[in-house]
This record gives sequence, structure tokens and C-alpha cells, in this order.
Amino acid sequence: MFLVAPDPAHGLVAAPQSPDDLTPATQQALAAQGFILNSETDAYTRPADHSPQAVDDTTDRLRGLGHYVFSTHTPVRRS
Repeated sequence: MFLVAPDPAHGLVAAPQSPDDLTPATQQALAAQGFILNSETDAYTRPADHSPQAVDDTTDRLRGLGHYVFSTHTPVRRS
């Protein structure tokens, strides 16, 4: 399962629920979209283009790989 959301500090974030979600095909697909693993957040981030269309594209690609995905176009604020 993944959460895909824009984040003010990191850009577009694709966060896996667990390491089991990171199959080789998933890692390749995220890298091909310009995501890099951010060790600070344990999530994949992409600083460029975190528009609603980018959220939807990333969500669709992850679902195409068989993942359950929750997504939002609204930046997630941390408390």
C-alpha cells in the first residue's frame, strides 16, 4: 500500500506502508518517474511537479503495478 501526496518540504511523496511494497518493478517505476528514496522519511520523493495531475499519474502507475494507493491533492501537514 502507498500514500501519494504533495508535501511542502519534499515535493511529491510516494510513501510505502512497508518494505514489502518495494518490489524491483515498483522501485524501477518510481526511479523512471524521477523519484529518489529519502532516508529521512523512508519514502520516495520528487521535488519537481507535485501538481494534481502528477499525483494522479503516480497513483495510476502504482495501481497498475498491483498496489493499493491512497492519494490526495492537498499537501499533508505534519503537526
